[in-house]
Amino acid sequence: MNKPALVVMAAGMGSRYGGLKQLDSVGAHGQVILDYSVYDAYRAGFGSVIFVIKPEMDGVFREKVGGRISRKMDVKYVYQSLDDLPAGFKAPEGRVKPWGTCHAVLAARAAVDGPFAVINADDRYGPEGFKAVYDYLVSAGRGEFCMAGYLLGNTLTENGSVARGVCETDSSGNLVSVTERTCIEKAGSGARWSSDNGASWHSIALDTTVSMNLWGFPREFMDEAWERFPAFLERALRENPLKAEYFLPSVVTELLDEGRATVRVLKSRDRWYGVTYKEDKESVTAAFARLTAEGVYPEELWA
Repeated sequence: MNKPALVVMAAGMGSRYGGLKQLDSVGAHGQVILDYSVYDAYRAGFGSVIFVIKPEMDGVFREKVGGRISRKMDVKYVYQSLDDLPAGFKAPEGRVKPWGTCHAVLAARAAVDGPFAVINADDRYGPEGFKAVYDYLVSAGRGEFCMAGYLLGNTLTENGSVARGVCETDSSGNLVSVTERTCIEKAGSGARWSSDNGASWHSIALDTTVSMNLWGFPREFMDEAWERFPAFLERALRENPLKAEYFLPSVVTELLDEGRATVRVLKSRDRWYGVTYKEDKESVTAAFARLTAEGVYPEELWA
């Protein structure tokens, strides 16, 4: 079996933050959040990383991120394009929105030759989650997926609401369902969520397990997701051609419902850091300075 690879979804723009937050420095030597996540993956055992980017990001991404990571890891770049579709399909006129997270992962299908993990480019996941996912992937078989599960209280920001996948697991620690909550925020000493833009609120426990999009898959997942893509496109082009998205959790849920996969939820107590809002940057920068002072990270990650 080939060694697990890391696939990084880095083609998206930070709409609430207002720009390419993936390339904003948060470390003393120009490190971005992605540097720290990939470094944690490197320490866990991942030897290669595949960045999914937009073609127009290529030059600046290689300069600000990929160049220094390539000192210690095998680095590849692939492009998420609206026109990367199965035969017989084409992007509708006027469509500018990417096709979603599962389409981003599929952009790396030709570059992945073994098991792989998937992360967002703008989240700090911490070393515990990467180690757990890597260890699971090196012995997982066909249809055996995994996901790092985080404590909701470790994934909130002081500056607004966040979207999180709320997980339900069975007695064996396998995923039963992921419910996307698009508006979760701190509320006093707890948290709350809303499904109607804040008209009504519901309490949610801080120790609730949530997904942060750190997944682990065997190579065969790429084939499954590509085979299911035409059915999604037929619906999307009929019902919502300009905005419908092919989401990674939706494909995983289909396979779970069909009994063709299991997803082991691997618990992590690491603290998430991310710049969801511009106001987050100061606290995130301070957090990485503290983690560096405590010896969690070296001063220069890729030296």
